[in-house]
Amino acid sequence: MSALVLAFGLPSGAEWIIILVIALLIFGPKLPSIMRGLGGSIKEFKKGMSTDETPAAPPAPPQPPAGSVSRDPAPPAPPAPPAAPGQNPPSAPR
Repeated sequence: MSALVLAFGLPSGAEWIIILVIALLIFGPKLPSIMRGLGGSIKEFKKGMSTDETPAAPPAPPQPPAGSVSRDPAPPAPPAPPAAPGQNPPSAPR
């Protein structure tokens, strides 16, 4: 444990009540709107969890017209086969 916790200890029941009263004095006017927002977000979460929809498949990329030239780069070269035991792997072309 840290030295600070050993020196002061954890708050007991009466200390928690004092902390709660101070927090209510500081955040009291904002609590209704905070709780309203929290309740709304919980409702939205539950609604989202209860729907049984499966995610839609992404749309297929558009196909170029027949006879057109593609500007896409060439596909990457296939990987080289693994070297046999006891041989050095082939070096990359320079």
